[in-house]
Amino acid sequence: MKKILIFIICCSFYVLNAQQKTYCNPINIDYGYTPFEVFSTQGKHRATADPVIVNFKGNYFLFSTNQEGYWWSDNMLNWNFVYRKFLLDNKYTHDLNAPGVFAMKDTLYVYGSTHEKDFPIWKSTNPTKDDWKIAVDTLKVGAWDPGFLFDEALDKLFLYWGSSNEFPLLGTELNTKTLQSDGLVKPLMSLHPQDHGWERFGEFNDNTFLQPFIEGAWVTKYNNKYYLQYGAPATEFSGYADGVYVSDKPLEGFSYQSHNPFAYKPGGFARGAGHGATYQDNFGNWWHISTVILGQKNNFERRIGIWPSGFDKDDVMYCNTAYGDYPTFLPQENANHIKGLFTGWMLLNYNKPVQVSTTLGGYHANNAVDEDLKTYWSAKTGDKGEWFQTDLGEVSTINAIQINYADQDAEFEGKSLNVYHQYKIYSSNDGKKWNVLVDKSKNKTDVPHDYIELVKPAHARYIKLENLHMPTGKFALSGFRIFGKGVGEKPESVEDFMVLRADAKKFGERRSSWIRWKQNDKADGYVIYFGKDPDKLYGSIMVYNQNDYFFTGMDRVDSYYFQIEAFNENGISKKTELIFVE
Repeated sequence: MKKILIFIICCSFYVLNAQQKTYCNPINIDYGYTPFEVFSTQGKHRATADPVIVNFKGNYFLFSTNQEGYWWSDNMLNWNFVYRKFLLDNKYTHDLNAPGVFAMKDTLYVYGSTHEKDFPIWKSTNPTKDDWKIAVDTLKVGAWDPGFLFDEALDKLFLYWGSSNEFPLLGTELNTKTLQSDGLVKPLMSLHPQDHGWERFGEFNDNTFLQPFIEGAWVTKYNNKYYLQYGAPATEFSGYADGVYVSDKPLEGFSYQSHNPFAYKPGGFARGAGHGATYQDNFGNWWHISTVILGQKNNFERRIGIWPSGFDKDDVMYCNTAYGDYPTFLPQENANHIKGLFTGWMLLNYNKPVQVSTTLGGYHANNAVDEDLKTYWSAKTGDKGEWFQTDLGEVSTINAIQINYADQDAEFEGKSLNVYHQYKIYSSNDGKKWNVLVDKSKNKTDVPHDYIELVKPAHARYIKLENLHMPTGKFALSGFRIFGKGVGEKPESVEDFMVLRADAKKFGERRSSWIRWKQNDKADGYVIYFGKDPDKLYGSIMVYNQNDYFFTGMDRVDSYYFQIEAFNENGISKKTELIFVE
């Protein structure tokens, strides 16, 4: 009996230690394909946005736009999809758009964006299964981009909503029993792009012809303060971000938090951190989930990212996106989200030599290692045996691999169930003798952004990905990313770092700065940090293979602090001294 017990304990210990401890953005879920033929002008493709995660009874429930269902997880790594169409009218080919989700006591509620009268609010006490009932057949006040807050201390329910480049975000109280408003609706806040550079419309916040959009209301209560979060300036831009206003009342008195945007990621592989939601993990730590823009086949081709978030000692809300698309630790006890959860595993194959089995047209092989989610390589077929090989330049330590598939000639439309990818990854020191590193030949799941953390680090120079099965379309990759540590030297600290702010007298504008530094020959890229307090440089911008950046996201009247660091496959340099900019 003792031997059996010891065996069970040992097996349990092995299973626990075999569990991945990290993830990598964009998150790896079975994103549905766009249900709109009119939006598929450059081919059918996956798309979702406007995500919400609610921690309900110790599980994480993830809802997003037009997915004909939702996901749940107990660890924020492995997501289980529950197929469910919430809309009643068959005239809709899609499902929930920008859903609002909230937990009230022992029940989870879901509501989709609408201005019509046939969208019910659904409820469930057992949402790990398709077990839902209608709570009310319609929300009479209507709401687009709804966000709900059940305030346990007050035993009150509030609704926040709005998506417009003309009208403000709105709020109202709902009766907790009828789930209806008494009709008192309050305007809460609007955009002020003349003061806040990051709120300006355009990929570079430079479009003066169109007004920016405010959307994605979400309210978090912390230390008896209400944090009203909102997305701007539009979902199709890399600078799509979330800002926050703060009040000590749920429906009035909101003021702009000085440290904004609080969720921002305009550079790197996965870009964009707007229209999201903030939630706590099972250890009490805060996270922010948001929209990541892809925008290759369509302006509204999007993915999802999850970032460590929280509140500092002064109750300032922040979101840490630095190295946010590199391997990141999953929820853990006593985590320091200000410092960040980046593992330190560097990208080993940025712009390194590649070889491929075949190439379709102009979809060149180097597109899969250029750290641009929009560009991709495609083989001529989706057949078994097509392959992609990357050369790290020298034998390196490999900790994790991310495979980002591209939707070349995809045939699916809407949600496709029971589809899967299969592949093998090989490693070699000389490019001749190969060993199997990862075997997914029996995989039966859809893994469009598959991420593998190796149980034990590998040592190799060459990595080859061999296709065995594609769910649809060609074998195509927007990013084949190898993470670990090289054996060379990390870059030295950046030299000649300067920030030149636009002069109001000359340009009539102080929302932009030209940032420049001396090119470091050993660097693959740089991370620029900024903030309005030397101890609160919560904003970050990742750039590759350049030595300047035109930053258009500043607030007009405030002073700023800046720092920069360089990185390559071997590590990260020391940060420069702080630069103060009036």
